[in-house]
Amino acid sequence: MKFAVLVFPGSNCDLDMFHAVEDTVGEQVDYVWHTANDLSQYDAILVPGGFSYGDYLRCGSIAQFAPVMQEVRKAAEAGKFVLGVCNGFQILTEAGLLPGALIRNNSLQFRCHPVDLVVENTGTAFTNAYAPGETIRIPIAHGEGNYYVDEQTLEQLKANNQIVFRYQGHNPNGSVDNIAGVSNERGNVVGMMPHPERAVSELLGSKDGARMFTSVLNAWRERNGAAIGR
Repeated sequence: MKFAVLVFPGSNCDLDMFHAVEDTVGEQVDYVWHTANDLSQYDAILVPGGFSYGDYLRCGSIAQFAPVMQEVRKAAEAGKFVLGVCNGFQILTEAGLLPGALIRNNSLQFRCHPVDLVVENTGTAFTNAYAPGETIRIPIAHGEGNYYVDEQTLEQLKANNQIVFRYQGHNPNGSVDNIAGVSNERGNVVGMMPHPERAVSELLGSKDGARMFTSVLNAWRERNGAAIGR
């Protein structure tokens, strides 16, 4: 399996994402610059956190026009696996690959600390290694993580089982319905504000994020007829 970690001007979690893949699944992983115009060799595309293009205008609003995003759209439409974390989630919503928008935290403060999440959907490519309703601990680090959709879209998300994670207990940013992560209808594209790549070892305070990477490897192996597990 081949992973691509996209790099935009202002990305700062690309190294974390790269090493999370190496440490959890040991598969091939490459940094891919925002000007790339071919992602055909990759099975999974990871859009990391940071401040792409300085977060000018609106988080992710400039990155959505980068050449590589056309290839991300093609990959998503072809059923390849796409994960956007924090700024990556913002980019995917701006690009129309996921519903909703990320706005300023209701506290108007940057929040950086671990949170508890409930795994609401284990049917996506990135959550099949979790148990339904399981509580996991993953850190956040964002100033614009307040997920918003209108009431009609929220009902559609619920009906289609597209809510992947919810904050348990305290909602750190005001997200509607405590939503911390969502997927597209097919379940091959997932976006979330918490950082699973920063929770892949007990040395980091939690290894609950590691199963997101083993999940997508499982999904790829199942799709390609290989044995699941490592």
